[in-house]
This record gives sequence, C-alpha cells and structure tokens, in this order.
Amino acid sequence: MAAAGVSLGATVLCLLAWAGLAAADRVYIHPFHLLVYSKSSCEQLEKSSAETPKALTFTPVPIQAKTSPVDEEALREQLALATEKLQEDDRMRAAKVGMMLNFLGFHMYRMLSESCSTASGTVLSPTTLFGTLASLYLGALDPTASRLQAFLGVPGEDQGCTSRLDGHKVLSALHTIQGLLVAQGGAGGQSTLLLSTVLGLFTAPGLRLKQPFVRGLAPFAPVTLPRSLDLSTDPDLAAEKINRFMQAVTGWKMDRPVSGVSPDSTLLFNTYVHFQGKLKGFSLLPGLQDFWVDNATSVSVPMISGTGTFQHWSDAQNNLSLTRVPLSKNACLLLVQPHGASDLQQVEALTFQHNFLTWLKNLSPRAIRLTMPQLTLRASYDLQDLLAQAKLPTLLGAEANLGKISEDNLRVGKVLCRRCLFGPEWILCVHRVGGVDSWGMEGASGRQAGEEGRKAWLGGCAPRVGKK
Repeated sequence: MAAAGVSLGATVLCLLAWAGLAAADRVYIHPFHLLVYSKSSCEQLEKSSAETPKALTFTPVPIQAKTSPVDEEALREQLALATEKLQEDDRMRAAKVGMMLNFLGFHMYRMLSESCSTASGTVLSPTTLFGTLASLYLGALDPTASRLQAFLGVPGEDQGCTSRLDGHKVLSALHTIQGLLVAQGGAGGQSTLLLSTVLGLFTAPGLRLKQPFVRGLAPFAPVTLPRSLDLSTDPDLAAEKINRFMQAVTGWKMDRPVSGVSPDSTLLFNTYVHFQGKLKGFSLLPGLQDFWVDNATSVSVPMISGTGTFQHWSDAQNNLSLTRVPLSKNACLLLVQPHGASDLQQVEALTFQHNFLTWLKNLSPRAIRLTMPQLTLRASYDLQDLLAQAKLPTLLGAEANLGKISEDNLRVGKVLCRRCLFGPEWILCVHRVGGVDSWGMEGASGRQAGEEGRKAWLGGCAPRVGKK
C-alpha cells in the first residue's frame, strides 16, 4: 500500500498465508502454477502467434484533450463487486501474489529508506511497486521479460512457456487484493476505504501504443490515461503540464512536479495511487492540539479522537506494544509502539525479521482511546532509481525490449510511483510521551522534527484472502 516517520513502507502489508499445494501422487506441480501459462494456454498462444495479424495500435490524444474526472466512489464499488464471486483459485492466486509483493516490497523499502534523508522519511507501497513492475512485464519481450519475471520473484527455470508468468493472471490477482482491501463488513461496516489507481502513459507525439497492452492494464489500473506531449523541447514544461493534467483529472494535490526528465525519453510511465479512509466512531477535536514527536518536541496539528475496544498486546521481551485497528472486513492497521524513544530503531529492525502472524495471535481485547492527527502522506519515487540501487540499472534502460507496448523506438524515461497514502480523515502512528502511552500519528510538519519522529513505526495488515 511508514511513518510516523514516515516508515509507511510496509504500511499496507498483505499478510497472506501460503496455500498448500498437494502433490500426493508425486506429479510435479510448478510452485507458481496458478500464475504461469498452462499447457493449453501455451498451445493456444503458439497457434495465435502464427495466425493472428499484428496488434492494433493507436496514437494517444494530446494532453490538452478534454478528459472526464476520476470517480473514486465508482472505482471503489467496482473493486468491492469483483470480490463477491471469488473462486478458490482466485484466492490462492491472490495469496501467492501477496507473498511475492511483500517480499519485493520489504527488499526495496530497505534500499529506499537507506538512501532517504533523516527528515523526509520513507513511504512505499509494495502493491503499487509490484503492480507497476507487473504492468511493464505485460509489455515486455525477452530478454527483458525474463529479467523482470526473475525480479518479481518467479525463476524462469527452463524458460519454457509453462514456466513463464502470465501477466494477465498477476494483474488479476492484484485486482483481487485491492478489492478485498476495500470490501466492507456488512451493513454497519467499520471504516470506509477508497483505493484509486490511475496510470498515466505520457508519450512523445506520434508514438503508437498497442491496444492489447493498454486494455490489459485495467485490472491493476482501471483508469489508464494515454496522452501525448512534447517531452524533448522543454522537459520542465512537460513536467508541469503532466502535473496540471493529473491534478485536474483526479482532484489530488500534486506537490512536486516530475523532474529530471531526459529529453530523449519517448514514454513516461506514471502510477498514481490514492488510498483514503475514515475511521468509524472518530471525531475532530476542537482547534489545534499538541502532537508530540518525541519526549521533547511537539507540533500543533488538527486531531481526531475515538475510544473503542481494540486487539492489543504488550511484548515485554522486545519492548513494544501492538494494537490492531480494523479498517474494513479484510483490512486492518497494526500499530507498533516502542516502549521508549531509544527503542525506535530496534523496533523498526524487528519488523523486517518478525513473523507478523505470530504477533497477531497474541492480541487480546483492550479498551483504548486513540488520538491522532488528521494526515495526508504523499510520496513519489522513480522506479528507475530503485532498480539502479538494486544493481539493475539497465533493466528498463535504452536496450529494454518492450515490444508489446509499442513497435516504435521506445525509450522509457521516468517510471514514477506516486502515492497519497492516507486521506486527511485519519492517521496512524504511535509514540510514548512522558511515560504515558499516546497513540497517534505524525503530521506533515512533525515529519521534519527529528530522528525519533522518523523512526517511529507503523505496520499494517491487509487483506485476508484465505477461505471464508
């Protein structure tokens, strides 16, 4: 899908159980058999490649063309509706993809957090990262496709067709995960979640995109906006136009324009995600309230507050406490609080090595009053930079084979992932202030207040995809 501080890198963690794959008859079953091409699919692909004419292409309309605004409530309803008739294979497929995206997300988050400044912190959505890579895989041919598949976590083995990821199945599983996240828990519900994914494909004038590729992105990004503009003459002006366009279409504030666009780029691949929630039973406190970033530093911010019975556990051995806050039928927040400011870095390290499911088994009901700032967290990072840190600087470089996206000379520039992680209705974080447990979240101004603020940890869990 963080901070306080802003270690939201693991915020939307899909804590998914492995689905056991029976092999009693000792027939080999590919460990990712639900995500790779079946033998019959491979035969059909081979037949189609020999008989089917070239894929239809189109030229994106100019960026100034009139565009309907994004309807986020309609997107939420579409996601929730898609989960009503899930088959067992759908849930197992989602569980497998959830495992893969968490593994990749933790790995990339650690690299990103190590390169970030102390003040800015780290916000990373594993789902957005994985979905962007899987979308590019959908448009790739070998050798780029094989390298992307391995990076996503699925070895190509003998490189045969039945060992190749089916990109459509992967994106469909991501759609299931997103749908389970926003699904409500009956008439009363808990909190209302919005999850909107918009993909901007910004191309140089005249570049043609393949229709099957763009249509295939719909499960991950139901709103895909191919638009053309001059990327070479004035890259900074192009960046401003992209920002104005996306803000007009989505209504989301775009703080920082795209920067550093290479003049020879012919495609910018930008993923925008807005994740917003409103906690049931919480109300806005009057005026501004002091929010303590650490034992000595506070900032004045709008706060919301609510009292309820939450699942809670105090771990004396590791000097931390956990509180589970339900968000929807299948989603929750797992708030992790150090018992002392000096334990912040240790607790953050634990989140990378501890079994969250073991933690959850120890939770028990406890009445708690939660007080949290209204908060919006925004993050933007270039996937090209992350790949360079992962020692894969050329994976999406000039030599990348993305022949399923376009037959033209394609040069991918920025691959941006932008996320407004939580809407201004609620927050998520925990601190210990003056010896008193104070549950809350760091506000935007509080993010700048120091290392203790940056390192406070918020974990999360979502969604359940096992058997009902």
